[in-house]
Amino acid sequence: MLLEKPGRIGPMRVRNRVVMAPMGTNYSTTDGLSTERDKLYYAERARGGVGMIMTEAMVVTEHARPHHNSLCCYHDRFIPGLASIVEAIKVHGAYVCGQLNHRGALLRRSVLNMEPVGPSPWKNPNTGDAVRPLTVAEIIEIQKLFVEAARRLMQAGYDGVEIHAGNGYLFQQFFTPRINRRTDRYGGSFDNRARLLLETIARLTDELPDFPLVVRLSASEFVDGGYSTDEIVELSRRLERSGVAALDISGGSNESPQLSKYCIQPPSFPRRCLAPYSKPIKEAVSIPVLVAGRIVDPADAEAVLAEGCADFVSVGRALYADPHWCLKAFGVVKAPIRKCIACNVCFERLTLEKDVACVHNPMIGTEFEALEHAEPHLYPAARARRPRRVLVLGAGVSGVEAARVLAGRGHRVEVWEKASRPGGQMPLAVAAPDKLEVEPVWSYRWEEIRELGVPVRTEVAPTAESIRAFGPEFVVVATGAQPRPCPFDTSRLDPGVTVMQAWDVLPAPERIPAGSRATIIGGGMVGMETADLLSLRGVQCTVVEALSSVANGMARNNRMELIERVEARGTRILTRANVLDAESGHLEVEGADGTTTRLEIGAFLIVAVSPAAEAQGARLCTEAGVPFAVVGDAWRPGDFLSCLRDAWMVALSVDHRFRDPVAATACTT
Repeated sequence: MLLEKPGRIGPMRVRNRVVMAPMGTNYSTTDGLSTERDKLYYAERARGGVGMIMTEAMVVTEHARPHHNSLCCYHDRFIPGLASIVEAIKVHGAYVCGQLNHRGALLRRSVLNMEPVGPSPWKNPNTGDAVRPLTVAEIIEIQKLFVEAARRLMQAGYDGVEIHAGNGYLFQQFFTPRINRRTDRYGGSFDNRARLLLETIARLTDELPDFPLVVRLSASEFVDGGYSTDEIVELSRRLERSGVAALDISGGSNESPQLSKYCIQPPSFPRRCLAPYSKPIKEAVSIPVLVAGRIVDPADAEAVLAEGCADFVSVGRALYADPHWCLKAFGVVKAPIRKCIACNVCFERLTLEKDVACVHNPMIGTEFEALEHAEPHLYPAARARRPRRVLVLGAGVSGVEAARVLAGRGHRVEVWEKASRPGGQMPLAVAAPDKLEVEPVWSYRWEEIRELGVPVRTEVAPTAESIRAFGPEFVVVATGAQPRPCPFDTSRLDPGVTVMQAWDVLPAPERIPAGSRATIIGGGMVGMETADLLSLRGVQCTVVEALSSVANGMARNNRMELIERVEARGTRILTRANVLDAESGHLEVEGADGTTTRLEIGAFLIVAVSPAAEAQGARLCTEAGVPFAVVGDAWRPGDFLSCLRDAWMVALSVDHRFRDPVAATACTT
């Protein structure tokens, strides 16, 4: 594989062509200090085989913090903690560079009262905050702050530094003519708009000549009024002449969901989506070029390299999902890759000031993310001292995940499923447009339990007697959820109005003829994805949602794109709308202002309200008198993250449920 071949970035001979992209975690302290959690997270990805790690963006001044728990580098007190991260990475043979950033106009007053600053008066589109133009004295001070922060990285043992000049942050704000309206030497012409970045690079190379320097750029802003391809190519040439060791290519701007989707792409975007935009830059310079953009599996990375679009791939969310991506790609670890599904929950959590999480890898940022826990069947030492007989009720995602971890740890596991096929709600999850990218959440786990030889019995309706007869020492109840009935009385509707559940429509959309009209009750993720699927087939949809917004379970990049897509097809979305009555072919709907309107339903009324947990499994286990735990939707309907985290951790807990009380007492005393 081209991916496995060593390559050079400045003086560094990197062991392969995979660079871990700089991605936030919020694993640090509120004071910006590194923690053991940071170390575990980065060390596991170095252990997983990446050639180089770009640690997350660190701020160069206390006045430009992006998150409550982001890493910082604006004072010497941060050096020891950063050095400990570097040491944890280098133990596993990877190089490490630190990214430095200033968000400028995208700073948020709501986060630590940061003042948005930029080249010109503007408004932060995300928050509406006014942006104060920087003075020339402040510009020069910021340049010096970058130099001082880079010096700290070098003292902490970093192998190089990356300057973030893309994704809508300060350097890009100065470079783009749509934001920079200055009339001094930092605005107007190409030379003036590029001056802030090029002067900063000159200061860095003058004062730290032996410290390799990488610059991240957005190849395109993907919006009218931005810089051109010719301009970004020329900037790349000038950066090469200034002594930069490599260019790291991204795209878009995090100033709004409409543009942020080009940085953090939803599943509708094609794999390798930024590679065509990096190719002109690659052809214009002789220094190495890295590129990001939906590089999900090794075949994506290999194609980027083979097509001459870059010298290295910058792999981001895929390494959230599987820190051992490289070792699996290179055949060192014999297990399937957990492929990123582009749900963007990771990015959404950072935006909400939460620690980063991954629905496909719920143990990210914990000690249980280690390969021994993630793929326990590969490690004899990870096997339980005394295997237990465990029954799993339900062969959906939660049940199969529990079975995977349990069997991998050596327990004797069997799965019972009352339906005729395994999979639970997966057919619903992949039914909507562009949702096939979600399929690896299932296939990764199904492939592993097949390899482990876990018996899965379908069309089994458990009873207390059959559970007792099986003789389990423990039962995992993963029986999922069921759709709720319509929240209002539909008995007075015309016979011509067909009432259906969204769960019945998603796997069989042909049941709603093209050209017909349908009203969907519930604008959550299921309701909106139903509208997406049906509107694509020519069904005129109206979505009625009681809350103030729709698709609240989705990350905002994905949600905004979905809303734009269905509205472009004529879907009508009513929010803060409560159904008061249903009669004949109409609904009486009360709006937020208290006024009521009569809404024509059409031929179909589709119910997409939140499901209810299936409680029968827990009742049967109680009646059978066996110990059990309820996981996933059977505990509380949620998303993949909550379901998989429940299942994984409950499976790990089995070993602790049967500890010898005498031995435990002895250890305590």
